[in-house]
Amino acid sequence: MKIIITGANGQLGSELKDILLKDSSKECFFLDRKQLPLDQPVLIQDILDIYQPDVIIHAGAYTAVDLAESESDLADIVNHQATDEIAQYCKINDVKLIAISTDYVFDGNSDRALREDAEVDPVNVYGLTKLKGEQAIQRWLPDGIIIRTSWVYSTYGKNFVKTMIKLMTDRDEISVINDQIGSPTYAHDLAKAISVIIDSEWLGGIYHYSNEGEISWYDFALAIRELKGLDCKVNAIPTSSYPTPAKRPCYSLLDKSKITRTYDLNIPTWKESLAIMLNKEEV
Repeated sequence: MKIIITGANGQLGSELKDILLKDSSKECFFLDRKQLPLDQPVLIQDILDIYQPDVIIHAGAYTAVDLAESESDLADIVNHQATDEIAQYCKINDVKLIAISTDYVFDGNSDRALREDAEVDPVNVYGLTKLKGEQAIQRWLPDGIIIRTSWVYSTYGKNFVKTMIKLMTDRDEISVINDQIGSPTYAHDLAKAISVIIDSEWLGGIYHYSNEGEISWYDFALAIRELKGLDCKVNAIPTSSYPTPAKRPCYSLLDKSKITRTYDLNIPTWKESLAIMLNKEEV
């Protein structure tokens, strides 16, 4: 089986590399932004054709949520137009596609865990461009798999966990938002779930994946402090006290029952996975 993974150097791409390269039955091609320039959609199909893949895992994206507000054209090119080209290629060449999307396609006004058929209404440019990417896949490739995830972190790349550790190490006191609710996703867990999907009967559609549990960013920060044994004071603040260029959904907890039922997955709790990640980082 030949597999292309876009976003090779991102958090998920790096975790997929750790997992998939151990499987000799798979020939994997990890393409970074130089090898597959998602900001140049006109080149994408010709580049993909070089590899003749059976499966594409599309993890590459424009993920600078705040910067997307001022770089909306670039965000649309990478998250929407490039995804459209990848979906077209998969349709023409009978290639399977797993594409990663986001909880930011929702407006955050729910009060219960969001199912895959919940109404979408992005509140920022990033979420809108990712939704357009989803729609392009569904238009060209109804049997494609879209996995929405949230609050991704890893031992690789930049993320909330690493930022909190640095701030709590450098400062005596920090403030963290306590009224945005969701659940973190350890990228290694998501990568394992994707590897299960690849080896299972193909059942297309939209799926939700994050770790189990419901927390705020403040709760997440407290757990990081506890597990790292730090003594920085952490203050809880509302979103209104920390304005950002891009609005965030206040509530974007994802309902994982569809993916667990379909692929018989056992999803770890967020704190369990956080502890594993932090222990790994210290090695």
